Amino acid sequence: MNRIDRLFGIMTQLQSKRFVPAEKIAERFQISVRTVYRDIKALNEQGVPVSFEPTKGYFIVNGYFIPPVAFNSEEANALLLMESVVYAFTDKSIQAHYSNAVEKIKAVLKYSQKEKLEQLNQKIKLQLPPCFQNDYEYLSVLQESISAMTVVQFDYKNNKNEVSQRTVEPIGLIFYAMGWHLIGWCCLRQDYRDFKVARILKVQPSNRQFEKKVHISVNDYMKLLPVDY
Repeated sequence: MNRIDRLFGIMTQLQSKRFVPAEKIAERFQISVRTVYRDIKALNEQGVPVSFEPTKGYFIVNGYFIPPVAFNSEEANALLLMESVVYAFTDKSIQAHYSNAVEKIKAVLKYSQKEKLEQLNQKIKLQLPPCFQNDYEYLSVLQESISAMTVVQFDYKNNKNEVSQRTVEPIGLIFYAMGWHLIGWCCLRQDYRDFKVARILKVQPSNRQFEKKVHISVNDYMKLLPVDY
């Protein structure tokens, strides 16, 4: 869990109880009490009025609240349409995360909106050609490695069914030719390579930062693809 998600989680935890001891926060998010102190300070700096009462714990000052997210019907319909697209064009890892996010969004919708969405959901379908494959679950891990600029290792099967181990500095994901492709600096080939995600067999993320200091931009790499955009 990154720090932004943790701060939001701490704020939600504080809103759910009158007082929350630092130890309870540390236990829930598996962090040290010292880290809790830093996170509470960060919340205060962002304008969240968190206070403390000895022997009881932290609390959000009475009167402060986060207004619920509100969506109109058009926005809710757009989210539902995107859910169909996500299930059609992404993998199992992204689908799971998106479903969790949509469930949270649906929780704040009015009953009438939920009812209309359920009806609309039965009337939105996507048909994909048999060549399209998304029966894998690596996109979420690859996204994390790209954003954190950390090396990723995986087994890769080429179009001759030959399997090799690759260590890659991933720089981006591109969807073209009916599939997701990971673009990255391949340490084995000492060059940029295009890996079709459907052919990645096993992914091992790491905390090792990129060794190459400067990489080509994804936009510039796209110009090299044999696809007419």
